[in-house]
Amino acid sequence: MTNKIEVVVPDIGDFADVEIIEILVTPGDTVKVDDALITLESDKATMDIPSPAAGTVREIKVAIGDKVSEGSLVAELETESEEPQPEQLTSDKTPETTTDNAPPASESEEITVSVPDIGDFDQVDVIEVHVAAGDTVKTEDPLITLESDKATMDVPSSSDGVVKSMLVKAGDQVSEGSDIAILSSASKTAATQTKKTETPTVTPPAAVEQKLLADDEDTRPQTQTVHRPPSTLPPPAEKAGVAPPHASPGVRRYARELGANITKVRGSGPKGRILKEDVKAFVKSIVEGSASPSGASGGMGIPAMPEVDFSKFGETEMQELPRIKRISGPHLHRAWLNVPHVTHHDEADITELEAFRQSLKDEAAKKNVRVTMLAFVMKAVTAGLKEFPNINASLSSDGQRLILKKYFHVGIAVDTPNGLVVPVFRDVDKKSIFDLAEEMGEVSLRARDGKLKPNEMQGGCISISSLGGIGGTAFTPIVNAPEVAILGVTRARMQPVWNGEKFKPRLMLPLDLSYDHRVIDGAAAARFVAYLRNALADMRRILL
Repeated sequence: MTNKIEVVVPDIGDFADVEIIEILVTPGDTVKVDDALITLESDKATMDIPSPAAGTVREIKVAIGDKVSEGSLVAELETESEEPQPEQLTSDKTPETTTDNAPPASESEEITVSVPDIGDFDQVDVIEVHVAAGDTVKTEDPLITLESDKATMDVPSSSDGVVKSMLVKAGDQVSEGSDIAILSSASKTAATQTKKTETPTVTPPAAVEQKLLADDEDTRPQTQTVHRPPSTLPPPAEKAGVAPPHASPGVRRYARELGANITKVRGSGPKGRILKEDVKAFVKSIVEGSASPSGASGGMGIPAMPEVDFSKFGETEMQELPRIKRISGPHLHRAWLNVPHVTHHDEADITELEAFRQSLKDEAAKKNVRVTMLAFVMKAVTAGLKEFPNINASLSSDGQRLILKKYFHVGIAVDTPNGLVVPVFRDVDKKSIFDLAEEMGEVSLRARDGKLKPNEMQGGCISISSLGGIGGTAFTPIVNAPEVAILGVTRARMQPVWNGEKFKPRLMLPLDLSYDHRVIDGAAAARFVAYLRNALADMRRILL
């Protein structure tokens, strides 16, 4: 027997008259439970209305552009129903309840879990929800994962207990203090001695009523109105034809207002998210003739890379890009596109400095630290920022003003198994070489374990990328915007250096300064690197 199910808009919060922007199925399509049927878009969110049952789409009751609210009819499905079992219909037993010796109900308390201090980040995306109502969790078990444009972090459970309800879903945005879950935490233990009671199977009255109606009208389909919570999953690729654009409702609406096909816009935001600026650049590139509406070019007017089937040439394997690289990639791409990069190369004679560093080994061992050349480079860079304040700066968003910084925080690029991260070492000017060595050892370890907090990767004045432990003679590091300069350091090597009379072996350290040419001109960059070169040759100069 077939049932006809009317699919209506479920509870969607306080929203009303929400616009339908996509219809993902057509009459005759076969759908499974939770397959997306239509997509709604409000001024704050997009959501899919899922199928409440497996079956065949009989009729679509709405069209793109229609506005719906909770309870609006959107589609009709035909499903195959199963006959209730005879024993379910004839049972007239009622549960026997026994109050004597019944176990005392365990007392529990509700605990609301909120987002902890996550630094200066606001409205951070929830990218994963790890638990559901009914799950048992322990203290520090991750509940959700947040992702900003610079880092990801898990929000842990603050207590042992059972998840009573989740207050957020993937795609939501949260800030410090946002409630994300309610836990039920047992405060007293129930009595261990209980009396077993037999509870016979009872058929709900609704099931009996449905069977009686079926007996009476065995050839007529039953009509049910089913409410299910909306799904936040994107529609299957085979339903939509292409992956849906990764953009906020406001950006999608903005693209429609400009007449831009948002599926052709290449996003430069986190995880390829399409930003308002990307839509502007796409429209501008069409107007200027550098792109076509069909999508020959993406965001920023740059031609998109063609899709290549590499399996035609041999065996391949698909591997997910680590999360940190997925996050940092768009940030680096944006910096490379927006910052006019120039790189200045030089070398510093660190022969005497290396001898001094070696002489500190015994003292460092007593402090249980390892002093590296990088600590000295950090001190030299900090002294250079004091000497050249325009490098310790950031350009305002309108490009009209320079924001001079009165603090000296240095970011150090750290290579981890999951990708590159840049923890920031604060107030380097106030710390000793041993202080920096100890802090670098501790921070590097946490970085490789993925335990850095978002606020530990913010607020840098300049970054240092050191490849000295690997090798190389020079490279062009990308400015970590909104900073205006980054110093690259590669492996020091012995070279013959002319001293005016003869060649002498000297330990030379390559230095590569990439800078934002809107703020720093070539002469200023050369003077800054010359200052670093002289400071590293004789660290006493930073005391002057």
